[in-house]
Amino acid sequence: MYIYPDNLRAKPKLWLWELRDVAAIGIGALLSVLALVQGWGMLLLVLTVLYAFLSIRVEDASILDFLRNAVCFLFLHQQYYLWEERKS
Repeated sequence: MYIYPDNLRAKPKLWLWELRDVAAIGIGALLSVLALVQGWGMLLLVLTVLYAFLSIRVEDASILDFLRNAVCFLFLHQQYYLWEERKS
């Protein structure tokens, strides 16, 4: 008997994050600890925790994705509007 997941094309996840995010959080945490030991402050730790919070995925959506799409829509990509005269 074989048991397969419902969606074989889904990205691999670990708890609430994709594996790419887990790797980034782990590397950020390691660099944060090294920065704290060297006395460089807590900025990197705060950025790592902020990224970890924003990249939590619930039903394939995260706050980071929403913010990324909002910035692209509002600032980075040109919006085109086409008006046509309606003929009645």
